[in-house]
Amino acid sequence: MVDAVLNQIRNTALIMGVIAFIGLALQKKSGTEITKGTVKTIIGFMIFSIGTSWLQKIVEDFMALFNAAFGISGVQTQPSVAAALALGKYGSVISIILIIGFISNLIIAKFTPFKAIFLTGQHFLYFACVIGLVLIAANIPMWITAIVGGILLGFVGAAFPTMCQPYMNKITGSDNLAIGHFSTIAYWLSGYIGKLIGKIEAKHKKKSDSSSVKLPKFFEMFRDFVFSIALFMVVTFYIVVFACMFTGHADIVYKMSGTDIWFIYPLIEGLQFSAGMSVLIYGVRQFIEEITAAFVAISEKYIPNSKPAVDAPAIFPFAPTAVLIGFIGAFIGSLVGMGAEIALASSVVT
Repeated sequence: MVDAVLNQIRNTALIMGVIAFIGLALQKKSGTEITKGTVKTIIGFMIFSIGTSWLQKIVEDFMALFNAAFGISGVQTQPSVAAALALGKYGSVISIILIIGFISNLIIAKFTPFKAIFLTGQHFLYFACVIGLVLIAANIPMWITAIVGGILLGFVGAAFPTMCQPYMNKITGSDNLAIGHFSTIAYWLSGYIGKLIGKIEAKHKKKSDSSSVKLPKFFEMFRDFVFSIALFMVVTFYIVVFACMFTGHADIVYKMSGTDIWFIYPLIEGLQFSAGMSVLIYGVRQFIEEITAAFVAISEKYIPNSKPAVDAPAIFPFAPTAVLIGFIGAFIGSLVGMGAEIALASSVVT
């Protein structure tokens, strides 16, 4: 009986439902709202799990092709996939880190100068996974991992957005929105470099920004995240498939492509990966949206001067051309970086 109860506790979908239930109950929501929020949270996590299973199979196929083609260990750097694998093995402790992180974020925002309330739920989840895995790998006891990890998660959730606030204010023209994303150090560094370049231009009496750059209409399609993922995965699948064909591993390609024509197979796999990512993201957004809603009202009521830290897409409309330039640069840079790692016979390719 005890084992059965413990196994049930390890069901992460139910744990997420309990978290949402507690948050909504603390707000004294009606029974209907509590039930709806709890059920939607559980279903959202189940959808997330379905997307995870789909992506995991495609990633395994990709890695098999990659390793055969180049004879090295490749890593598919998708945070959603990594988070899914972590939750599958350590779902209970990561769920506790997540809930302690939410509470810690509110407390830190209440009593410190770091006023950001981190509302980008999926990134909060990803970082909870990272912190949990690092502490677990260091052989820290699970209960310490849960408490320390949660407090650390809450601290960075409040502090990191504050780092970028001067640049956010410049972009948005106000001080009522923060960036809720855990690439914050890179964003801060980019802003600092941009500031230095601006000073150099000012000395030469020049002034320019991304809004003055005219890009072809074609590039506007890259604003769509699903399309961008599809394009990247189709390109990378074609690279590894053709590499397999030219390095004497055509048998692996034929086996994996099954009834599909081998040179159509990369297109199908890349698009399927994007479809799986869409399912996964939909699930993440649903269960995180419900959990976040359970805490937002509390923060608004009890934490004056706090500001929401939201995901990057919320800022895109303020500088749409800069977004396109950034994506194109990152896409080209990732391909060049991967090519350089292969050419240098790196033991790991990202």
